[in-house]
Amino acid sequence: MGEQVRERGRALTGSASTVAGKQQYSNTAAMDPLSDVLRAVRLNGAHFYHVEAGGPWSVLTVPAKELVPRILPHAEHLISYHILLNGTCWGGPLGEQIELHAGDVIVFPHGDSHLMSSTRDYVDRSGSNGSEASRFLSNVYLGPNDIARNTELVCGFLGCDSRPFNPLIAALPRVIVIPGAAGGFLSQFPQQVVAESRTGRVGSETMLTRMAELMFIEVLRRYVEMLPPQEAGWLGALRDNVVGPALSRLHEEPTRSWTLAELAKEIASSRTVLVERFSSLVGVTPMLYLTRWRLQLAAEQLARGSSKVAAIGAQVGYESEAAFSRAFKRETGLSPAAWRRARQTEFAVAN
Repeated sequence: MGEQVRERGRALTGSASTVAGKQQYSNTAAMDPLSDVLRAVRLNGAHFYHVEAGGPWSVLTVPAKELVPRILPHAEHLISYHILLNGTCWGGPLGEQIELHAGDVIVFPHGDSHLMSSTRDYVDRSGSNGSEASRFLSNVYLGPNDIARNTELVCGFLGCDSRPFNPLIAALPRVIVIPGAAGGFLSQFPQQVVAESRTGRVGSETMLTRMAELMFIEVLRRYVEMLPPQEAGWLGALRDNVVGPALSRLHEEPTRSWTLAELAKEIASSRTVLVERFSSLVGVTPMLYLTRWRLQLAAEQLARGSSKVAAIGAQVGYESEAAFSRAFKRETGLSPAAWRRARQTEFAVAN
């Protein structure tokens, strides 16, 4: 497993609004591309169960994608997380677990199958596999009935869009761990979640959802802050003195008819340096990144709104419906109209 998983000391640290016209995508607070992406991929929280465990116990989870239809049917991707409230345990992919202590947060951004257990690599095949998780808070008791349950966890999921373009998920490691000593919001989150879930107040489910979203955002912020210099990937690019400003400008004005020369001039860089640095860190050229980001904004509007395809294309910077449709199909394999029908069908089936 990567360094982010093995080193406990490394602290790891929302959808663009419905399109109302070109101007809506200009002059926004997109100086923070991370916030812009979190909005555009529709981060959606779901809190599922409260675990009390004692003695030998384990939960070998199924991949989160298998739970999507029942838990968050509108989500394309599920992120798993566990917060240890009391005691100690082990968590991570089978064979790659690390020891966790009270207050620690472990997140699986890609929703991989993983093992949570009382001791390293202990698997009780008769135990829970997480497949019984529901949309609402429930209690799960693990271990022999005659042993005190002194290990307590809050476990849940976050949903988000993965298509047509989510640079964030691809940039995250398989496992993120936040030490409990990190302080701030993360140190208060577990107790707040448990308290909120037990009160039964009106709006409790929405409150838990928002709290889970804030937890994940704080995890991301700590992760970005602790990345080593020259770290590759989209998140590392946010801190680069050439690529970071370029990303900010593209997110500020995605509908602008950018050329490479104009972008380089705005960030006081040469075109050669911009392309080389951008491609090295992000994995694509600035103009291809812009195309994919525009299509992500368009895909959200297609799924949620009823505007005509030509109007949506114009709203994200395309001068003709034909050009928009070609670009959309090239990146997604579907025409804009087919994409809309598929998403609306998914929504209807889920409900």
